[in-house]
Amino acid sequence: MDVLLAVDTVHTAAAVCDYVQERGGELDAITAVAVASPDSPDARMDAEEALNVVRVRLAGFEGVETVVVEADHPSSAILECAERDDADELVVGVRGGRPDATEAVGSTTTAILAETVRPVAVVALEW
Repeated sequence: MDVLLAVDTVHTAAAVCDYVQERGGELDAITAVAVASPDSPDARMDAEEALNVVRVRLAGFEGVETVVVEADHPSSAILECAERDDADELVVGVRGGRPDATEAVGSTTTAILAETVRPVAVVALEW
């Protein structure tokens, strides 16, 4: 099974990595995607930090790829990556991983759920 992880912060990355580690050996390939707004220099740094968490936490897994995509619309970029990689499942955080995020399901996750036919695992974030 090939999974695509969507991460935006170190908090989201940690949560989706915990989910993947519980799944263990049933995964063939893991691609982690962080979308950075091209208008924000801090977004690229946040994306790289999130992907570093993935690299460290999933170091024991073979076939882990990490990708930063610059785009204005995260959900579209994530879905394009899932299509390109023919992902069997998407793993996303319930909302953005920033401390100021609301407790509601985030707009990116909502858009992904509305626009894909692929299975999506929505992972809770703990603070």
